[in-house]
Amino acid sequence: MKVLIADDDTISRRLLEKTLTREGYDVTAVDNGRSALRQLSLPDAPRLALIDWMMPELDGPGVCMGVRKQHDRPYTHIVLVTSRRSKQDIVAGLESGADDYLTKPWDPAELTARLRVGQRILQLEDRLVEARETMRFKATHDHLTSLFNRGVIVDLLARELSRTRRESGCTVVMLGDLDHFKNVNDAYGHIVGDEVLREVARRILGSIRSYDFVGRYGGEEFLIVLNNCDSTQAIVRAEEVRNRIANDPVKTIRGPLSVTMSLGVLASQDWDLRLVEEILGEADSALYQAKAYGRNCVKLAAPTTSADRISS
Repeated sequence: MKVLIADDDTISRRLLEKTLTREGYDVTAVDNGRSALRQLSLPDAPRLALIDWMMPELDGPGVCMGVRKQHDRPYTHIVLVTSRRSKQDIVAGLESGADDYLTKPWDPAELTARLRVGQRILQLEDRLVEARETMRFKATHDHLTSLFNRGVIVDLLARELSRTRRESGCTVVMLGDLDHFKNVNDAYGHIVGDEVLREVARRILGSIRSYDFVGRYGGEEFLIVLNNCDSTQAIVRAEEVRNRIANDPVKTIRGPLSVTMSLGVLASQDWDLRLVEEILGEADSALYQAKAYGRNCVKLAAPTTSADRISS
């Protein structure tokens, strides 16, 4: 594990470095507080640090306070090393952001024991972060496809539509449904059906840009949100998704299966709709037209013009 040593005393710094290298640590050593803070701000910074209290440019408590201001970084376990022994100094050091306190002259066994304690604390911190991220992912993503779940993708659509209206832009909405998917489940079983859904999700992700959104809207329905997309490109982009799914059979445990998707498409620039429910309703109507037209095709939701209403 990486560890940073910051000490302006050459002999003390080299002794610490030799001791920790012998214990198997990957050691970085600096001779002032400003360099220590710089090292601890790097993307691959050490997670363990031994910081001397008295140093030029920036003292140990100053380094601690600087590190603790970096809220978006993994936690760093800091041990202040000093000859100060008063209770007031210990309290001041800990309140500055240090996790532990080691007095000089230090004992090698005590030093390594305290660092091992720091490692255990960091491991616990990492497990807690991992558990939190796992819970967050499960709460926002579909468990089968790992796409956004319905609640999240609809919320993202609402936010994107709001931003689009402010900036007079265009959001393209695609609602896609796998054709005759019930037949796949009935003929081959739900395990194969799950394989198909996962592969379709992967192909959709591969056909959109990194800053677009896609979520599982229902059983075999997928909602795709294209940000800042020219309305004239809506059909082209939808055809790219459709072809990506239809052109190659999906490999399953029961052999390759041909899968197609029908899509209803809406460009927000063409509509004066405010509610997400209205947008989704129009996209769903376009999807229904694609199904009625014969499936494996794309239909654009187009507003009724004044001329259309007069002729009707």
